[in-house]
Amino acid sequence: MTTAMSCTASTVDGVGPLLRAWREQRRVSQLELALRADSSARHISFIETGRSRPSEEMVLRLAEHLDVPVRERNALLLAAGYAPRFPQTPLDDPALKVLRDGIERLLGGFEPYPALVVDAMYDVVAANRGVTMLFDGVPESLLEPPLNAVRLTLHPQGLAPRILNLREWRGHLLEQMERQIALRRSEPLRALYEEVAAFPVPESGEGIGEEPAEPVAYFALPMLIEHEGRTLSFVSSISTFNTPMDVTVAELAVETLLPADPATAKYLQSWLS
Repeated sequence: MTTAMSCTASTVDGVGPLLRAWREQRRVSQLELALRADSSARHISFIETGRSRPSEEMVLRLAEHLDVPVRERNALLLAAGYAPRFPQTPLDDPALKVLRDGIERLLGGFEPYPALVVDAMYDVVAANRGVTMLFDGVPESLLEPPLNAVRLTLHPQGLAPRILNLREWRGHLLEQMERQIALRRSEPLRALYEEVAAFPVPESGEGIGEEPAEPVAYFALPMLIEHEGRTLSFVSSISTFNTPMDVTVAELAVETLLPADPATAKYLQSWLS
């Protein structure tokens, strides 16, 4: 078991500038933050300017009210002169066996619908058979670990040519990444974003598969993807762990692809039956 440390944080300037940067990024005033944290604007100002050293409890309280990611909370504690609070346990560590088993049951129980688990860099750490079905025809070079869900989706040799509404779905994914970059302030994630945003947008197919018997009223933006001559329609749902106490667990996300029309549901039931 290891302890998470952020290379974005600096202990040279202390915790004050880091807290101020998070507060400004969240667009929260000193007064508003003070009210949330049961403190005073004067105390917050003193902390940010280095005139006052916050207690460990205060650092964690301010980080919570600023929605600072767990990894970066460790960085704030280090900058304030305290030991990191949250461990970063490798997913294959025996301590997380119960978590791994639960994830496997969750993904298996969601079949025949696709479901996968990704980390903070969108690398796939687990997936069910519904997901691997969508990988048919993708070059082996793109499927080598670590398999990255965003790169695989938007790569011109990946799923992109088969996504019929690629421009819409690409825009959705890039906006999602932008929100994560703003939340986590992660340089590796920004580098991934710049890589996939620069991919050329291939011409996706048109009119592939059977049209639904009746118009479909989609309740969320669907991903329309061609599979073996049929058009499959999915909407994405993402869930995370509530109140995580470990950096690894905090950065896991479970993505499920729900059928967006009856034809897709029926096809998946027959494909995996």
